[in-house]
Amino acid sequence: MSYEAPDDRGYFGDFGGCFAPEILMQTLGELNRVYAGLKNDSAFQHEVTTMLRALAGRATPLSYAPELTNYAGGGKIYLKREDLTKTGSHHINSAVGQGILARHLGKTRLTAETGAGEHGVAIATVAAHLDMACTVYMGAKNMRRQAPNVERMEALGATVVEVSSGSGGFREASADATRDLVANVRSTFYAVSSIVGPHPYPMIVRDFQSIIGREVQSQISAFERRQPDHLVACIGGGSNAIGLFYPFLGTTARMTGVEAGGRGIRSGMHAARFATGRLGIFQGTKSMMLRDRNGQLLKTHSIAVGLDVPVVGPEHCYLRQIDRAQYTAVDDGEALSAYELAAKLEGIKPALESSHAIASGMRLAGHMDKNQILVICVSGSGVKEV
Repeated sequence: MSYEAPDDRGYFGDFGGCFAPEILMQTLGELNRVYAGLKNDSAFQHEVTTMLRALAGRATPLSYAPELTNYAGGGKIYLKREDLTKTGSHHINSAVGQGILARHLGKTRLTAETGAGEHGVAIATVAAHLDMACTVYMGAKNMRRQAPNVERMEALGATVVEVSSGSGGFREASADATRDLVANVRSTFYAVSSIVGPHPYPMIVRDFQSIIGREVQSQISAFERRQPDHLVACIGGGSNAIGLFYPFLGTTARMTGVEAGGRGIRSGMHAARFATGRLGIFQGTKSMMLRDRNGQLLKTHSIAVGLDVPVVGPEHCYLRQIDRAQYTAVDDGEALSAYELAAKLEGIKPALESSHAIASGMRLAGHMDKNQILVICVSGSGVKEV
């Protein structure tokens, strides 16, 4: 399969684009030009790779999960352990890339929004390493739910700003981070947390996260002498999933993204954009989101803070549109059960976000032949759930 996306305007089929305040258009254009020049530059890539080894401990393991495999009773299950990065999640991959990119742009300060806090920790880590100022915006309710990550960010020298407007969640934090960028555009780089935002952010974050899938390709070959049959990852904005999927788009591997079913689709208390979402524009991109007929964003719910977001990345919408990937939802109860299974059977504590992927992966593996291979991305550590 030939895959070329996004186009020059930042569109993945009908999705994506660049919707931003006029004051930011020149900045986004400069970002696009600079990144285009650096993307294939060997010195830049070496800089990113070197820092990933130092700050993330890459490469992360790909581990066979024999007990989960036996429990599912079907295909072989492998876990890509992004939870074993030094900062505890996949977010460090794009944080490192964006931090180095910011320095090439002459910026002295990083700002970001965060939901579960993992992206905030990653950005704070990179800022400390690069001796840059750092401000992280986080919704008030998420600060209470993820207090250990708030402490980690502050210990790293970041200023964590509590956002209490609206519902005090991810979307309000994102809005405040954008306002910060507008006010400080000359000195500040906004490091987005996922494959959302105006072009070129979805492409940039995807490229930095694709190290996940590239490592899987080489690691699974060493174990099985062939490539996997199915890939599974949870979907909030969708960066860990696209990081796993992207290098495999030219192969025959099947792909499943798992959204948050919350308390059930019928309850309306969920974050399954592909189940009941509508097309709209939010956070600078045209994508599927949970909104009403008047365009107002609906309240979302998930036991996993990182999945409790109203919009999904435009590239996932495109992969669904062209029938290259499928998307499903797992509810809170299923995710908790998968968390307990992973702990009791394999001795790991995945993030509740990742537990959604494990629940779906177990279900899929049960319908596969025993000689088939399924890889699940464990996007983050469950330490933050304590």
